[in-house]
Amino acid sequence: MTRFIFITGGVVSSLGKGLASAALGACLQARGFKVRLRKLDPYLNVDPGTMSPYQHGEVYVTDDGAETDLDLGHYERYTGVASRKSDNITTGRIYSDVIARERRGDYLGATVQVIPHVTNAIKDFVKSDVTDEDFILCEIGGTVGDIESLPFLEAIRQLGNELGRERTMFIHLTLLPYIPSAGELKTKPTQHSVKELLSVGIQPDLLMCRSERDIPDSERKKIALFCNVRYEAVIPALDVDTIYQVPISYHDQGLDAQVCRHFHIDSAAPNLDRWRTIVDRVRQPEGEVTIAVVGKYTSLLDSYKSLAEALTHGGIANNVKVRLNWIDSQIFEREDVVQHLEPCHGILVPGGFGERGASGKIEAVRFARERLVPYFGICFGMQMAVIESARNLAGLKGASSTEFGPCENPVVGLMTEWLKGNLLEKRVATGDLGGTLRLGAYDCALKRDSRAREIYGADMISERHRHRFEVNMDYRAQLEQVGLSFSGLSPDGVLPEIVERPDHPWFIGVQFHPELKSKPFDPHPLFTSFIAAALRQSRLV
Repeated sequence: MTRFIFITGGVVSSLGKGLASAALGACLQARGFKVRLRKLDPYLNVDPGTMSPYQHGEVYVTDDGAETDLDLGHYERYTGVASRKSDNITTGRIYSDVIARERRGDYLGATVQVIPHVTNAIKDFVKSDVTDEDFILCEIGGTVGDIESLPFLEAIRQLGNELGRERTMFIHLTLLPYIPSAGELKTKPTQHSVKELLSVGIQPDLLMCRSERDIPDSERKKIALFCNVRYEAVIPALDVDTIYQVPISYHDQGLDAQVCRHFHIDSAAPNLDRWRTIVDRVRQPEGEVTIAVVGKYTSLLDSYKSLAEALTHGGIANNVKVRLNWIDSQIFEREDVVQHLEPCHGILVPGGFGERGASGKIEAVRFARERLVPYFGICFGMQMAVIESARNLAGLKGASSTEFGPCENPVVGLMTEWLKGNLLEKRVATGDLGGTLRLGAYDCALKRDSRAREIYGADMISERHRHRFEVNMDYRAQLEQVGLSFSGLSPDGVLPEIVERPDHPWFIGVQFHPELKSKPFDPHPLFTSFIAAALRQSRLV
């Protein structure tokens, strides 16, 4: 019997519902349960694929090619359960489906309304693609009280009635702010948030109270009294020094035990040893390396959430602290790269779109190549590495990407067709932007005796993609003559996936996004190897 846990948030956004959901999933998984996590997003976009990183942060991509909310990255990193298209829905997708059904006549001429048609569509999504999971954890995006969230709250209220208390649970995450002038925590915002939730017919079964300070028993009892929950079901969600401490802290506060109590489940205490090992390595590293991340969205670090975590995982694997130096690539259009990059032990250029900041990224590649500093180029970062070699080594005048406009030597160009399994995907330059990239997991064949083959320890790998432009294989021979090796190709040999420089201590560019598959207990081999190279570099400086 699958049970459903609905996680809502109140008072303010960015309290950490995604992290709380992921940590609860990890705790339940450690008790031996099979879990799946989902995100219901209230915004009207069909998906976050065309949203600015400054608006939404990172776009997380699943194996089956869905562009999703970044919280799905938390879910995967904490549970190891691969997310699917069926694990993220938006208001835009719900309304698109409802309107399409109305156009087909599926509603038999009925007046289409939020209740029951939209709420039924949400409920169908929540219950879809469920197999033998013990728990489905559904996080509701936004904050209680937002007008956009109302259909989702109404839908989960209805599910609570339809499935019964033995199969549903409502968890509400709120804030207990500390007021320095009063010298105390204030419970009123939590009380008002619960009242707002009650106004739509949902009584929370458990409260998670975010706070920067310990919550006195008197305050917990007050919250329990005014919010109509048991004292034990008021769970302190205190700030921690590393996010990998969160599952341990929530377990210590009784979160997973209270969930089991609600569902009348007897289970053995969870084994959280792997999380304790991770936390110990984060807190007590044996060294430190500095990595320069030369990007274009560095003013909002959520744009690179999975990347930052994957670099941390590489540090965990090498038992070192990874200090990240976030650099806006445009600064290299005005200032010398040396003063910014010379103190760093490794340089990473991440994915991105558009010409802005591209010349600065190319300068960062050149510095890494000439100074023999470990270089890791991801997606756009691989393309910039190819353009740098084409311009500065192969002497290809005007070498560039057609993404930036017409050019004399288009070493990077728009993909118009490619194979996905046995199907031929086709695109045109004037087509829609949303959902038209090369998305999801694709196989890659690795060249024997290459560094990539050595790192992966396999001849064939599968990695996730999100891009529209590709390195032009017409220039392969000219690029290989100047030392750039194409060490990873699509199985049919048509699409370049990995380039590297055998004459360099560590220089790799990949067209895919390896950060999306890295986990703290299973670091991605490319990030493990990159940080190891940076550690060697630190000993040379």
